Amino acid sequence: MAISRPRSRAVPLIPLLLLILLVPLIYSVSRLRLSWAPERELSMPPPALLKRPDRLVLGPAAGQGRPDRLQCQGLKAVNKISLSSQPGEHVSFVSVFTTYSSDPAGAGKRSSDVVTVGKHFYSKEERSMAILNTFIRFIQVSMPRSDVIILTDPKSKLSINQGKASILPIEGNYSRGNLMLQRIKSYIAFLELKLEEVDCVNCARHFVFTDSDMAVVEDLGHIFTSYPNWHLALTFRNNKGQPLNSGFIAVRGARDGISKAIEFFNEVLKAYNLKYMKASRMLGDQLALAWVVKSYLSSAFGKFSRHETFTGEVNGASVLFLPCEVYNWTPPEGAGQFHGMPLDVKVQESV
Repeated sequence: MAISRPRSRAVPLIPLLLLILLVPLIYSVSRLRLSWAPERELSMPPPALLKRPDRLVLGPAAGQGRPDRLQCQGLKAVNKISLSSQPGEHVSFVSVFTTYSSDPAGAGKRSSDVVTVGKHFYSKEERSMAILNTFIRFIQVSMPRSDVIILTDPKSKLSINQGKASILPIEGNYSRGNLMLQRIKSYIAFLELKLEEVDCVNCARHFVFTDSDMAVVEDLGHIFTSYPNWHLALTFRNNKGQPLNSGFIAVRGARDGISKAIEFFNEVLKAYNLKYMKASRMLGDQLALAWVVKSYLSSAFGKFSRHETFTGEVNGASVLFLPCEVYNWTPPEGAGQFHGMPLDVKVQESV
């Protein structure tokens, strides 16, 4: 008796050949679709992975494609800036600066002590000096008649070899945690020295106290002529926490201007010591500045959202309030994402 076995089902030959032939074709089409996909879709990570970069992003020229920003390509930016050739007010820029060297020998340097710009690596001290030199050069171009005075620790080995830039050592505590407090003390000491010289006709000048990482892109002499009746000038922004920016403070070079500025800075110093020592490393000076202004002129805070220049009296001193949008502008996109500068900006913070 014959036993019947189940017949094995053979795989159809034609469909199998078709599958083998179609696989490379399907792969090629998928690659072609990827090559057609917008570059933006390919390079953008999932939303959950987005974060602000910690280094300079190299790409198109800053401002390219932005009608509201200065186009920094070729000579376009230079052509947009009108530098005054007429003799104007004599303005000295004053800044507090010091460096902190964690490893002079360079051996065993931690990654946190290294700054990456493109394919180059710098120590934090080298980067700080590069920023300071850039700050000075901007002033040399925008206001060639002006000089730069760097207030620093007498123990510092800081040296500058740039035109009208000079170093003035002033005793104090320039440690990292005390630097903002020391800055106010250095300003007061500097103004007290200048008060002794104010009657010298050939020495008459105005002063602008700034951070050392700013870019002055237009002549600022006009604030002393267009607005003649003020003793010192502050920059404001529509920010409830830090409405006044201590990175730009102008002082009129007359005797009453310097005297009122010394009194004002002493008020800020007193408020700093009494109320904001816990924020001494970074924000203490700005908080103390706002507290003093609010104590004498609380109505000023209601005007900060208008972005318009105005004046007011603070403890007997006439104060000119200038909008940060023009005189102390900070790129809203953050470090490493600079997309050009608005056309009406005269001073940019954080170069």
